[in-house]
Amino acid sequence: MESAEKRLLGGVFSKGGDFETGRMGKVTPELLGMLLDRHGAALVLYAQQWCNTPEDVVQEAFLALVRQAEPPENPAGWLYRVVRNTAIGASRSAGRRSRREAAVAHRGEPCFEPNPGDRLDALEAARALEQLPIHERETMVARLWGGLSFDEIAGLTNSSTSTVYRRYQQGLAALRERLNVKCPKKKTNLKT
Repeated sequence: MESAEKRLLGGVFSKGGDFETGRMGKVTPELLGMLLDRHGAALVLYAQQWCNTPEDVVQEAFLALVRQAEPPENPAGWLYRVVRNTAIGASRSAGRRSRREAAVAHRGEPCFEPNPGDRLDALEAARALEQLPIHERETMVARLWGGLSFDEIAGLTNSSTSTVYRRYQQGLAALRERLNVKCPKKKTNLKT
């Protein structure tokens, strides 16, 4: 079964190119548009875990994709890895410039959009997410907003799938506790 990304990849990249180095591949606007539509917002949210310039980091990742001579096997996973590495680098740079700026830079837009009908307060939920350890927060964002599988997150973070799953479960439990939300009960169909 071919994904839309893989179908678009056949002929999307071509060797050569006319940029200064001659190594720049060509990416169709259709592929870039599809990747941006499907993953852009989640990539920005993902980059927010490390730096205060997530939009710049995501833009750099897409530019790096355009420069690839050969297509990555999994463009979405590749983008997440590039965003993660670039965001961590940006965070380290900001830390060297000023520890105070790094502390302030971690603040940002809430990760949840407020909706008056929701049972949770979006600002309270965003604060609870920010309080999670970085590994749990990274896993939660990649899974819930990025839609990545546990295997993809494991590859991204150089962790085992079981470690990623454990972090996800710990993150959910911590969020439920901080937000005072009980775990939904599973409906069972008992035949008597």
